[in-house]
Amino acid sequence: MQVSSQTAHTKVKPNILFAISDDQSYYHTSINGCTFVKTPAFDQIARRGVFFTNCIAGSPGCAPSRSAIVTGRYPWQNEQAGQHASSWMKKYISFIDLLASNGYHTGYTGKGVDPFQYARNENDSLWRKGNAAGKAYNSIRYQKGDGTDPRPASGISDINYYENFKNFYNAKGASEPFFFWYGAAEPHRGLERGSWKRSGKTLKEVQVPPFLPDNDTIRGDLLDYAIEIEWFDCHLQKMLDFLKEKGALENTIVIVTSDNGMAFPRAKANCYEYGIHVPFAFSYPDGIQAGKIVEAPVSFTDIAPTLLELTKTTTKGMMPISGKSFLSLIDNSADSSDHFALSGRERHSYSRYNNWGYPQRALRNKEFLFIWNIKPKRWPAGDPQRLQSLDGKDLFPKFGIDTRGIHHPEWAFTDIDASPSKSFIIEHYKDKAIRPYFDWSTALRPEYELYRVSTDPGCLHNLSGLDDYQSIENKMKDLLVTELQRSGDPRITAPLPEIFDSYERYSGPVRAFPEP
Repeated sequence: MQVSSQTAHTKVKPNILFAISDDQSYYHTSINGCTFVKTPAFDQIARRGVFFTNCIAGSPGCAPSRSAIVTGRYPWQNEQAGQHASSWMKKYISFIDLLASNGYHTGYTGKGVDPFQYARNENDSLWRKGNAAGKAYNSIRYQKGDGTDPRPASGISDINYYENFKNFYNAKGASEPFFFWYGAAEPHRGLERGSWKRSGKTLKEVQVPPFLPDNDTIRGDLLDYAIEIEWFDCHLQKMLDFLKEKGALENTIVIVTSDNGMAFPRAKANCYEYGIHVPFAFSYPDGIQAGKIVEAPVSFTDIAPTLLELTKTTTKGMMPISGKSFLSLIDNSADSSDHFALSGRERHSYSRYNNWGYPQRALRNKEFLFIWNIKPKRWPAGDPQRLQSLDGKDLFPKFGIDTRGIHHPEWAFTDIDASPSKSFIIEHYKDKAIRPYFDWSTALRPEYELYRVSTDPGCLHNLSGLDDYQSIENKMKDLLVTELQRSGDPRITAPLPEIFDSYERYSGPVRAFPEP
């Protein structure tokens, strides 16, 4: 790492602003060439610091990914504290706790390390009492209809992230360093349909991913998604401007990323590129030379050890960290040719019989993505037909399509968030031109998948089993198994590999499905 002479001779601890959007794929920043999303704040951080072009989320779902960030461990290493909507066991100490012990003023606004169930009372003695992101600063909110509400879409959170950040900043001591977690709720589903029409955006500027049909419905859905990414980015810009005004920006580490990919079919809740490949920019003007691009894959588990190293904070108290600091990649002192990152998922929502998940593990290097679908006989997007009640036998119509041909997103394939894109693909699944998109999103999958993501980012051409790629597949499969064994993944090392399906859930709609 190239460190400025000023930093080398001072003991002032760097501040940290960690900004994380909710459900944004790597491809959707303007610095990456996206034509329908404008992200000047993200671009600023990428240009004045380091732009990581291959950051892989810990999971294609929010809770396990956020768990990986703050513990430096893979979700499968964290028991309930690595699973969506389960309990957070207090033995899984967050690196943010260690920063607080090292003199940092810590807090968050918006969505913290969630959704998890934290301790409700003394009976939850094994659970953490407060959010793993620190103290909440969410009291300042927009008031709809008061004439000053600037939100461009009705689905956007009423939390005023920027004003809450100012509140947090003003509460710290004059010489006290800070760690702040800015966790936007956007662009998570709940998007206002057609909100893009008030923005000056046009359908023709949209780049449609190859796994989605190209039509006005899909393009409009993507523009509604873009509106909310830009909302996240504009609050980040306000925070950066505020820090500059206070003279604190140069000594502030800024990280901008997203917890997982976009909430569209075959993206979020899938270990494909658009599910686990996320934007990632890192800047530290006092300590890191600007204008770097790192193409080597990095993992969410690498964030905690990097920040602990930069702040000279001990790891004492945390469970063993699996990630490694990425600072050596920035100064080119590490050989990055063999770098890789792991990701994986278990349960995402109540989407199968007996609340079963769809376990996946993935290994991503610079050019290829290898996926192990551990239970290939399960439906990857959730069961195609749901029971109408928890204790009944009557089923909703197949695929959630009623007698009028209208799709009901909560009736089937519920690991795909409700959206116009989901409904369009399912309602038109009998159309010859649409059927491939339906199958890509919902059909059963082989146990192993291999994609050359450098030329096939949509992950549509499975190379697994092909003679020309057998050597690559074997090496990646062996490496994945070795790393899962090393990290103690219960799926291959424990006497109870199904333990993940047994963890209790504490939020989200409860659904019932027939026994397969």
